[in-house]
Amino acid sequence: IQGHTDNSGTREGNAVLSDNRAKAVRQWLIGAGIAESRLTSKGYGQDRPIAPNITAANKARNRRVQFIIMEK
Repeated sequence: IQGHTDNSGTREGNAVLSDNRAKAVRQWLIGAGIAESRLTSKGYGQDRPIAPNITAANKARNRRVQFIIMEK
């Protein structure tokens, strides 16, 4: 589970925010019955945008959580 932010705020603050965002989703999934051992989380802050942070709409797209399947 990856957490991401836009470029608003400080780089350090965004790193913490994105990590907390990913951890919150992981905790919710564990509470919903997914085995804890099957989930990892990491925050990437503002370092991996999917759109340029030049408009409000693009910034909203960059504030996200992504799921990466490591193995099936």
